[in-house]
Amino acid sequence: MPITVTAPTGVLTESGEREILPRLTAALLEVSGGTGNDFFTGIIGGTVHLLPPHAIYAGGVNRRIVMIELKLPNIGLPDPQNRAAFIMAATDIVDALTNPSHNRADTWVNILNAPDGGWGIGGRAYTGEALIAAVAAAGTA
Repeated sequence: MPITVTAPTGVLTESGEREILPRLTAALLEVSGGTGNDFFTGIIGGTVHLLPPHAIYAGGVNRRIVMIELKLPNIGLPDPQNRAAFIMAATDIVDALTNPSHNRADTWVNILNAPDGGWGIGGRAYTGEALIAAVAAAGTA
């Protein structure tokens, strides 16, 4: 489940650049009920893209936006409450890891869901049912 963080250089603190993905991973695991599941933990990954401040825009003008994009199979964060919980957690994490001048309103979170069978790892496309079975099997191992 890829997490992509895009931020202007200098908005995240130095430690924030290193800590943001582990913290977002932990938040996703917690909201999804997957904390402690090795399979589920192992399928969450991501990247941090630090761009020159002049390369980020909102409303057609240069703006220091931090964007979090989470890509999940269609069973991930299945209801509005789960999605809202992740969005709040992700925004709180950004607040904790950015310089004091960062405005909370300049943190944007986007959750994208892949259709059934449109998400996979290692050449294997997972249906929602197969992914649930793999997570459950890892939880009982």
